[in-house]
Amino acid sequence: KKKKKKKNFLPAFFPSCAMSAAKRSKEVTQADLEVATLGPCTERSPLTCSLGAGSAVFVTDEQRLHAKVQLGDGTDKTDGIALCVDGLTLERAGPREILYFSPQEVTAAVVTCGGLCPGLNTVVRSITLELAMNYQVKSILGIQFGYAGLNPKAANFREPLQLTRDLVRNVQLLGGTMLGTSRGPQPVGDMVDFLEHRNINVLFCIGGDGTMRGADAISQEVAKRKRKIAVVGVPKTIDNDIPYVSESFGYMTALEEAAKAILCVNTEATSVERGVGIVKVMGRGAGFIAAGATIASQEVNYCFVPEVEVDLAKFLPALEKRLDSRDHAIIVVAEGALASYVESGGLDASGNRKPGDVGTFIQETIAKHFNKDLGKPVIIKYIDPSYIVRSKPASCADAILCDRMARSAVHAAMAGKTGLMIGYTHDATIHVPIKLVCAEKKRLSCNSDLWGAVLMCTGMGKAGFFKE
Repeated sequence: KKKKKKKNFLPAFFPSCAMSAAKRSKEVTQADLEVATLGPCTERSPLTCSLGAGSAVFVTDEQRLHAKVQLGDGTDKTDGIALCVDGLTLERAGPREILYFSPQEVTAAVVTCGGLCPGLNTVVRSITLELAMNYQVKSILGIQFGYAGLNPKAANFREPLQLTRDLVRNVQLLGGTMLGTSRGPQPVGDMVDFLEHRNINVLFCIGGDGTMRGADAISQEVAKRKRKIAVVGVPKTIDNDIPYVSESFGYMTALEEAAKAILCVNTEATSVERGVGIVKVMGRGAGFIAAGATIASQEVNYCFVPEVEVDLAKFLPALEKRLDSRDHAIIVVAEGALASYVESGGLDASGNRKPGDVGTFIQETIAKHFNKDLGKPVIIKYIDPSYIVRSKPASCADAILCDRMARSAVHAAMAGKTGLMIGYTHDATIHVPIKLVCAEKKRLSCNSDLWGAVLMCTGMGKAGFFKE
């Protein structure tokens, strides 16, 4: 007998996810990946970059990395962006030997925007120290309370802080952001007016997709006015949903804290009869935290993410079977999952969709089904660690990534590069035009190793409750 050829089961189980990935794809050309510069570089760098005699580690613009991790196998390995041809490359980040700015003429500003994330203070500190200690920049401003700090007309405007080595001492040990933060845009004209009035010629914007849209708007307005101001973004999101960033700072810390919550709820659920433990984690558009924490804890039975639709009419019988046989079940749900069942909460100040309370919804749905409809009572334990997760200081892994991204941002700005965000791929930092980052978000691919590992460790692969 001829052996039957094994098929890849992932697309068969998740056709809707495969289709949504195709709809998200867009053509990107090499020209789209080129980074803008303010002009020719003429200033020699003050950095002493060597690992020993004759081992210079300055980076040139000719050093580039492939945009794709894996070519030609038909799988989505490009962080949610489908490139139109093979061979596209991205500019490598790092110190340049010849600079655009003379350090003595630089007034730099740092702003943190949006929600909190582990590592914000580490990024602020590393930017400050790289500018002050290595480039000898004398004027470094800390913009307070997000983009509102760039608009004197805003109600919560505060004068910038003067960032010094003493001021940022030990801030990496604290959660939150020493500069304060806020959500929502400000009039771009007013912000650029402020940059001009304060003679700021380097601006670092630390934040997520809304912050990057703001940085893109500032960069375009600066170009329109023909001003020589470098605008560089540093991506911040525990959701890990920014394109061209294989891992964003804060993500690993979020996984560690979410995994702790899962272990706690597992203890609760296994200590009672027919216990159901539910943990809701952040991830309104991408399920990376839910997936990663599920694998890290190894205690989860069901993982719901925004990218995969679930049929609750089929899930509830599966949960009943699980409880009858094992007497407990653990569910991890991303805040943006089950969107077809949970009414949206509108838009937040940054223009992002606010998901409904999926944690309470799934808790109430399970309680009604078992306690009322079936008469087979369950004891539900529900934990939402979201704000605990994002307010923590960075873990060691995230702290290292924060420092690398922060210093890469400084190197890019001093070389006169602008309208870019620091990306991270192939264990290297890269320069990515902000306009590409703003075009779409990264999503968890149902054909990825990460989601495959979720299916394997939960046993959901043949559960039969995913919508087609």
